Amino acid sequence: MTTGDHLLRLWLILFVATGILSGIVTGYFKARKIQPRGFKWKTFRNEALVAVVTLAISGKILGGLTAWLKAQGWVAFQNAPAGWWMIALEYGLYFLLFDTYFYWLHRWMHKEPFYSWIHKLHHKSTSPNLLTTLSVNPLESIINGGFVPLFLTIFTVHDATLMLILPTNIFMGLYVHSGYEFMPRWWNRSWATKWFITATFHDQHHRYFNGNYGGYTTIWDRICGTIRPKFEADFEKLKDRVAAAPRTGPQPSSGIPMAPDLAE
Repeated sequence: MTTGDHLLRLWLILFVATGILSGIVTGYFKARKIQPRGFKWKTFRNEALVAVVTLAISGKILGGLTAWLKAQGWVAFQNAPAGWWMIALEYGLYFLLFDTYFYWLHRWMHKEPFYSWIHKLHHKSTSPNLLTTLSVNPLESIINGGFVPLFLTIFTVHDATLMLILPTNIFMGLYVHSGYEFMPRWWNRSWATKWFITATFHDQHHRYFNGNYGGYTTIWDRICGTIRPKFEADFEKLKDRVAAAPRTGPQPSSGIPMAPDLAE
């Protein structure tokens, strides 16, 4: 338990735990909650049950499929050293192709009867949280997760690229379903960053059921006119609430009431 590896893991766990606790105590998370009154324990419990079943089924199928593709030689990796620009190109290719794949399949899953058969379960949560990421129909999990083995079958990339792809899938899934907005006010104003989705962007998809279909970017939503018209205005309202929130935790005598939930 005293090896460098164990100490590093312990330090990372303590660092994350300290950050979360600090955020709760200071009111950092409370101020950034997109839907302040949206959390429901019943929904959270149901999502936990669905997540366990979905992980068991889709994990077994996707893991088995990937192992079979590797054994057959369909999936292989470039082991030779590569420059950063090559890794960036491979990662960028994956990023844009997955975003396209996700957008069009996501829109398709909002059409009946596919919505009722596949996607409706994921929309049981109108105010998403971290567990919502995994609370999906196993078939939907396989459809979305199946893009990685499909991509690796078509393109032979470097190991380092895969080490970027997998964390991106996990991080983006958790962030957009977190229910909290951490991006700064200028995010949707800057030409360089407005193309990347935020938690507010996807939160509105769950709240209103249609529009904002993108997985990584807003590109296809902007091209196809499916971005919610009030999305950027609602993002600004949330940032106004953050700016008005107390800096050091609950202060009953501050005279600043809790802002109402964002309205249509």
